[in-house]
Amino acid sequence: MINRDEFLLEINEEKRFRKVLRKLLESYLKEKKETQLLEENRMRKIIRVLIKESMSAKVADEQPQRSTGINVLEDLLKNIIGIAEDGYKALTTSPEQRTSFRAHILNAVDNSLKPAELAMSSPALEEDIEELEEDLEVNVEDEEKFIPVRDSDKEPDPEEVEEPDTFEPISGMNVTGRNFASVTFNKVENQILDSYESLGDPEDRSIFEDYLLTNLKLYFDRFEEELQPTVPEPESPGYQKEPKL
Repeated sequence: MINRDEFLLEINEEKRFRKVLRKLLESYLKEKKETQLLEENRMRKIIRVLIKESMSAKVADEQPQRSTGINVLEDLLKNIIGIAEDGYKALTTSPEQRTSFRAHILNAVDNSLKPAELAMSSPALEEDIEELEEDLEVNVEDEEKFIPVRDSDKEPDPEEVEEPDTFEPISGMNVTGRNFASVTFNKVENQILDSYESLGDPEDRSIFEDYLLTNLKLYFDRFEEELQPTVPEPESPGYQKEPKL
């Protein structure tokens, strides 16, 4: 017959064993779960990186190669947009002043590029001049020896050729906006022409001119939005205003 004390001792030992076993099992399952979570997190990070790299590569493939004209224009815009913004945002009396400013600036920029474009697209005349001199048999040394004593033999003073004014007033538009635009354009005209004339490739010049006018329009739109006292709340199809009680 089993001794009662021995029986109780065996029961206690069994309970203690089961308790230890349960703790070991719980510890194992917890560690396994933590390891699984760490592995899942690591895989998620890897997947995110791969997706990001894939999207970046896709966007890079879809974007057109930047041209030299765009690079030159970007540097120009950094220098002139702040000047245009100051002039535009100083006109706060009425929208008509800003509309006039915008129209006069865009018109003046377009006018300033046309003569430069024409001059750069014209063929070189050096060969034609040399051929003409040979046909006329001009003797430069003899001409230099000539001493004019009569008024009729003296060469007239060369008249200064006035360059066409690229800033033209637009009829019917606000005068204050026009005046502000004139001052602003005088500050940026040389920078625009220098940048444009630095481009020797016709394609670069065409892109430069097109993107310049487009960007000026977009910036003027932003200036106008920034001047508005309140921004309209975007509409939401799922939102309906509750009726007042």
